[in-house]
Amino acid sequence: MAISKTYNPTQVEDKWYKHWMEQDFFSAKPNPEKEPFCIVIPPPNVTGVLHMGHMLNNTIQDVLVRKARMEGKEACWVPGTDHASIATEAKVVNMLKEKGIDKNTISREEFMKHAWEWKEKYGGIILEQLKKLGASCDWNRTTFTMDEHYSESVLKVFVDLYNKGYIYRGYRMVNWDPQAKTAVSDEEVIYKEVNSKLYHVQYSIEGSEEKVIIATTRPETILGDTAICINPNDDRYKHLHGKRALVPFVNRSIPIILDEYVDMEFGTGCLKVTPAHDLNDYELGKKHNLEFIDILNDDGTLSKAAQKYIGEDRFVVRKKIAKDLKAEGFLVKEEDYKNKVGCSERTDAVIEPKVSIQWFMKMQDISKPALKAVMEDDVQLHPAKFKNTYRHWMENVQDWCISRQLWWGHRIPAYFYGEGVEDYVVALNADEAVKLAIEKTGDQSITEASLRQDEDVLDTWASSWLWPIAVFDGINKPDNEDVNYFYPTNDLVTAPEILFFWVARMIIAGYEYKGDLPFKNVYLTGIVRDKQRRKMSKSLGNSPDPLDLIKLYGADGVRTGMLFSSPAGNDLLFDEKLCEQGRNFTNKLWNSYRLISGWETVNEENEINNLAVKWFEEKFNEQLVSIEDHFSKYRMSDALMGIYKLIWDDFCSWYLEMIKPAYGDPIDKTTFEATISFFERLLKVLHPFMPFITEELWHEVGERGEKECIIIEEWPKAAKFSDEFIAEVENLKEVVTALRNARNSNKVPVKELITLHIKTQEAGFYDKYEGFIKKLALISEVNKVADQPEDTVSFVVKADELFITNEFDAGGNKEDLEKELEYMKGFLMSVEKKLSNERFVNNAPEQVVANEKKKRDDAAAKIKALEQSLTTL
Repeated sequence: MAISKTYNPTQVEDKWYKHWMEQDFFSAKPNPEKEPFCIVIPPPNVTGVLHMGHMLNNTIQDVLVRKARMEGKEACWVPGTDHASIATEAKVVNMLKEKGIDKNTISREEFMKHAWEWKEKYGGIILEQLKKLGASCDWNRTTFTMDEHYSESVLKVFVDLYNKGYIYRGYRMVNWDPQAKTAVSDEEVIYKEVNSKLYHVQYSIEGSEEKVIIATTRPETILGDTAICINPNDDRYKHLHGKRALVPFVNRSIPIILDEYVDMEFGTGCLKVTPAHDLNDYELGKKHNLEFIDILNDDGTLSKAAQKYIGEDRFVVRKKIAKDLKAEGFLVKEEDYKNKVGCSERTDAVIEPKVSIQWFMKMQDISKPALKAVMEDDVQLHPAKFKNTYRHWMENVQDWCISRQLWWGHRIPAYFYGEGVEDYVVALNADEAVKLAIEKTGDQSITEASLRQDEDVLDTWASSWLWPIAVFDGINKPDNEDVNYFYPTNDLVTAPEILFFWVARMIIAGYEYKGDLPFKNVYLTGIVRDKQRRKMSKSLGNSPDPLDLIKLYGADGVRTGMLFSSPAGNDLLFDEKLCEQGRNFTNKLWNSYRLISGWETVNEENEINNLAVKWFEEKFNEQLVSIEDHFSKYRMSDALMGIYKLIWDDFCSWYLEMIKPAYGDPIDKTTFEATISFFERLLKVLHPFMPFITEELWHEVGERGEKECIIIEEWPKAAKFSDEFIAEVENLKEVVTALRNARNSNKVPVKELITLHIKTQEAGFYDKYEGFIKKLALISEVNKVADQPEDTVSFVVKADELFITNEFDAGGNKEDLEKELEYMKGFLMSVEKKLSNERFVNNAPEQVVANEKKKRDDAAAKIKALEQSLTTL
């Protein structure tokens, strides 16, 4: 069983991924003989390339689907991409600019042709990159949200919801992105604290010399003012009731209105009202029947309605108007001011509130089943702490603005036959629209040529909310074999920031169109951050290229590196050393098999080895139960750490040392065969996390056919185990560790055999494990004694006193022991300080806190042993 000296991830990964694809191991189809297990990928933007968040998310999905496949389930992982209206249109517009083409000079049909060409050239990059990670998706099922069947599903749902009264069209205040030139939803607005200026501007009261002062951070909107509002109970301004004021520069006469909405304690108690450019002002405008003056063009420049600064950018105007207000005597003062400004999640442009005619979906009634599903744990969120966030969103849900002023996307299936706001019909196609328009109006002259389809497209989320259904064509063919078998899916792995954007809406769609939840579990990953807790991003330059990491550490090393510290819902503080640790693990695994494969065997019994085999069998079963428990609770990091310790500590560091024959000697055949069996089982439980090296070693261990791959091997099942026996061996390990530490502390030469004296009440334990103690701690003989022999040093393990010879430079050693004791006390103090910090304990990943506690306990034990050793010198 010759095996190469080193593990080469690059050769191994390409080889096995190609083989898995050729053997069709990733594909799934309805099979009544098997339990289905299905995951749908959160479709990355078609514009995207692999980043660290994708790495974490897709590694977790792959772990889940590979384990399910090994458990004998029909495992189906559906991949695909989202058309990403805003992001893709921006890419295409930029591409056209580079060619000297302005989007505004070409037709919609020409633009869409360029967009599809761009998509075909660049749109599949991220899916190809996922293959490098080892993602075992059913690539035959790859779906794009603008595929023909998917688009048809989206339009059918729009028509259906419109006919049910959920979708309507109307003038509303929306969040306007001047860079993308489209409306965006409330959830797509990110609020950032910025340093602004607060401008105090005076308005003249019409027909008098009196003036009122109003403070604003957006002086450019003064040009759109249509009222001043005061609280009717404010005695300072009672004399202004019924009067009018003049807008600076434009001298527009505007009413002074009364409304208790105004906070008398805030600012001057006077509020300028710009109904077309502020959400609260919009509500006041509707209530008091004010004029709406839209002073902004779609690109954020001032419109003709502003009367001044026409065509100039809003932020340029802000500076200009401040100077002009001052020059004309309108500006009383300006001061520094911190406030929160809404920015587009897509383009980072500052959002402008803008009155616009849009399409909306009523959300209050349709969302109720989705709220109930999560609150009653029909759909379980992991971790459950996100239930409160979900409930808050869903109980305060607003109507959803689903139209976007773009060309790339699903064009809204509304057809206009006249110029009136209500002169339209909603239909799947123009032919149906003609029939509906004639039916609605009685006008027999209406034809396809006379109809005008709405120019807007749907919000991207208004297509991806159908993802778990539409990937199986469950809207167009509600009872097809695929959707009946794979829906509802099992697990969804995604990020908390799209819990409402996408997860909640998929649940809403699931109940509306399938009468059932779309998935049973939602695993919410944290954000990948750097060591300074900054979110990884290209703009900060703190995010490594995932493909470079894979080249350097291997896909298995990076996968485990990502998962070593990534508890659900908590952020991952990424350190490249984690990937290095993952690579070291692959090397440890490789070298352990190199060691085993080099042993010759003989046909004889070995009682000590039999005991070691019995222990590891029980230990494996014990740990497998724990690992399964972690999986059931979606503690992926803990499951991996359990496997890691089982392999590195229990198998490599203890079991192999227990059974390893002396150099050049053979090992008994029974133990060797048991060890190979253990190794194969360890490869199986590790496979979901490290698929490539486990497949390679699986074939190194035995001669396998093309279809005999670990990817489809049976997941191990835990047998019964004895807690008492496992505890016994833990005691043995503690004795051996203490002996090794004592040898170290007393500078016993590495290969020197020494005598061990034991003062114990449990002589049977030392009789049973004497062979192990001698082998693992280099002991020549074990003696039971009543008192401490001369020239020995003592140490305590549990209730037993152990003594070893003290003839190795004890004098010089005392100074070393004292230095080590001093160091350990300082180390213990620093660890205890960290653990006394509530912020650290509450915010650090569970595994990190557990590691610190272990350091504390180990340091305390070490201090005790050192103090005992010093008393004997």
